[in-house]
Amino acid sequence: MSDTQPQSSQAMTVYLQPGRFIDADDPRVIAFTDQHSVNGESEVAAAVRLYLAVRDEVVYDPYRVGPDPRYFRASDCLTTGSGFCIPKAALLAACARVIGIPARVGYADVRNHLSTKKLDELIGGNVYAWHSYTDLYLEGKWVKATPAFNKQLCERFGVHVLAFDGRHDSLLQAYNTAGDRHMEYVRQRGVFKDVPYESILADFEAHYPRWLHHRADLDDALFGHQGNV
Repeated sequence: MSDTQPQSSQAMTVYLQPGRFIDADDPRVIAFTDQHSVNGESEVAAAVRLYLAVRDEVVYDPYRVGPDPRYFRASDCLTTGSGFCIPKAALLAACARVIGIPARVGYADVRNHLSTKKLDELIGGNVYAWHSYTDLYLEGKWVKATPAFNKQLCERFGVHVLAFDGRHDSLLQAYNTAGDRHMEYVRQRGVFKDVPYESILADFEAHYPRWLHHRADLDDALFGHQGNV
């Protein structure tokens, strides 16, 4: 079930605690956050710095998907240096929690008008359920940030690089640099304190089985044979 907006500072603490997938207590996440933090900077400046780090240093890869929880977890996204939108949004949320910024993850179904033929065939269309973004609590309000598409990928496909200023929602680009339709939000699924893995997996199994199972554990060497956890 999607979270409702918290009404008190006590309720807000749930968005500061490590989760199963937003694992803000993982040493890799903490080290990554420390690497991109500057002493004395404002929360907004810190959030923007972390957004850019997650956006550009973790490569967006829509093919790095599988049924194992490791494909959805923030720390595992760092292990491989790449991931699709769900673990990247979880990673930004985890980094924010490390430095005391309340964070959660949100989801929407989107239609990608510019997706490749290869990916469309694997998905079975161009509508992607459970596209993820990060919701950060800054200056007294929730602000959406979408760190999915790294700068090099955007430049390669002629898409505007998505910026984030910490004060306004940053959502996927509606048009590319040529003015062609790009991303269309077709359904909002709400916000959650942690990745709703079981719900996402059930929908992926039902609607995207080829995409979900195409890797056949090709990443075992990178993940260190962690298995289901």
